[in-house]
Amino acid sequence: MKAKLCFILSMIIFGTIGIFVRQINMASSEIALLRGAIGSMFLLAVVFATKQKISYESIKKNIGVLLLSGLALGANWMFFFQAYKNTTIANATLSYYFAPVFVVILSPFVLKEKISMKKVLCIAISVLGMFLIIQSNQNIGAVYHHLRGIFYGIVAAAFYATLTLANKFIRDMSDLETTILQLLLAAGLLIPYVLATEGLHVPEISGVAVICILLLGVLHTGVGFYLFFLGINGLKGQSIAALSYIDPITSLLVSFFILGEHMTKVQILGAVLLLGSTFVE
Repeated sequence: MKAKLCFILSMIIFGTIGIFVRQINMASSEIALLRGAIGSMFLLAVVFATKQKISYESIKKNIGVLLLSGLALGANWMFFFQAYKNTTIANATLSYYFAPVFVVILSPFVLKEKISMKKVLCIAISVLGMFLIIQSNQNIGAVYHHLRGIFYGIVAAAFYATLTLANKFIRDMSDLETTILQLLLAAGLLIPYVLATEGLHVPEISGVAVICILLLGVLHTGVGFYLFFLGINGLKGQSIAALSYIDPITSLLVSFFILGEHMTKVQILGAVLLLGSTFVE
């Protein structure tokens, strides 16, 4: 019961990220950098407080994959946050949930896994669902750039799929160790990009944005990932797969009830097809 509660709480925390990102008047790359830096510092503090050890030998052994996964994580956040800034939270979340489709498509080439007819059918349904979501947003609202936002969400999904596949090649490292290194590397790799493009504008942001950045780093990254790991270590794979959908459902509820972002009937149908097919998959 404790493991299930921890996992559910982590999914709810992850599902509320969008509402905080919206309040931060910084570039998406800057937000991603600060999230990685603050989150990694929090988790490092947890490691030292709980007297856990980090294997530097394992880090050296996996450094190539860690660099790739750190880069993928940083890019994933950057594009996902950009999706939030250009479209509704519902659209950003649903396009981001295209990641499992990329994983299934790439698995035969990267992991040498076979694709069953069931998975092919699920991919087709996912694509149809995404098509309906895109089509229903072409002429909606002047405030957002929906198609651009959905595109950013799909790019973020591709980078998340890269991260997922890269993690399959990491050996002899705990989930917590891996996450800390990936967060540190994501932040480190984003520093030159941020300095070369937007620059870091921390002194210029509002008080509300500062609070949201701290929450994004501590709550949505540090606490969220820690609860996530406590949860997955005590749950079976099927339970994890089913409970993972609390994340997008929370995002959709936040989008509707807190931000007042409505979905059309076609969008809802697309969402059901997309999330339903990835669940069955």
